[in-house]
Amino acid sequence: MLKKGKYLQIAFNRSLSEVRAMIEMLPSSNRILIEAGTSFIKNYGERGIAILKSWWDLKTKGNSYIVADLKCMDRGSREVDIAARAGASAATCLGLAPIETINEFIKNCKSAAIDSMIDMMNVSFPFEVLQKLKKLPNIVILHRGADESEKQIPYHQIHQIKGSYNILISVAGGENLKEVRRAIFNDADIAVVWRAFYENPEKTGKLAKEFLREIR
Repeated sequence: MLKKGKYLQIAFNRSLSEVRAMIEMLPSSNRILIEAGTSFIKNYGERGIAILKSWWDLKTKGNSYIVADLKCMDRGSREVDIAARAGASAATCLGLAPIETINEFIKNCKSAAIDSMIDMMNVSFPFEVLQKLKKLPNIVILHRGADESEKQIPYHQIHQIKGSYNILISVAGGENLKEVRRAIFNDADIAVVWRAFYENPEKTGKLAKEFLREIR
């Protein structure tokens, strides 16, 4: 992934047939990252990740970027092996996981030539996690959980982290144009959206174009 770009990450959690129809509606853009959501992976496993990759490869002529949202908490090496074997470009580990697990996860991601993403959902002070790591991940995710509608997204942490580390920041949990615009304005590199697409699958193409216009 180029560090100069701004990206839209779309998380998919519907059935295989529904996701295929949604992907076919998307514009072919190297600024769109496709996420195999956690519930999608629970339903379809390694095969589901591989299928998503094949579908997005067709649209992007082999230039796909697939995120496996594993939310790893243990056995970092084993879960990375599964994601990499399926053709994922990146995988996620929770910042709440033991430091030993996160270190193993990052190490194995590097060995497998995929990007490591550390999801800081429910981590109040991401710096405390980053300072303990042997190696930095490729991407830090600042995340408001799907069930935390009243919680604020910590946009202020974007500059705090980037002021100390040369690292990409992804923001998840913002589900409308205003929140995505705010994330990018505050220097996020990736804006993750799922609910808007999940609730309006028939508008996938239109939604993607609207969000892309906000991500410059």
